[in-house]
Amino acid sequence: MANYMFAYSGGNGVAADAAERDAQMAKWGQWFGQLGSAVVDGGAPTGTAKTVGPGGSVSDGGSRALTGYSIVSADSLDSAVELAKGCPVLETGGAVDVYEAIAM
Repeated sequence: MANYMFAYSGGNGVAADAAERDAQMAKWGQWFGQLGSAVVDGGAPTGTAKTVGPGGSVSDGGSRALTGYSIVSADSLDSAVELAKGCPVLETGGAVDVYEAIAM
């Protein structure tokens, strides 16, 4: 088993309305429940970003804003991709990039 990072981007973000936010969190909770012991770190939503480039140059965040991350354990990259297909961010037009975490 290896660890994989799910990097979430796009979607509707965290709802301002409390009832909508509760509904969003319930969907995420259900999905994490389905993933079960594969969840290594549920992660967190992310906020405003800055990008640091060569020579210390600083610009506003990347070309595709990261909206959150999680770490899961899976047998292979393909297995991790299958797990990502149930992610609630996909329901609102977002995407999940799946990266293998290389053990060092």
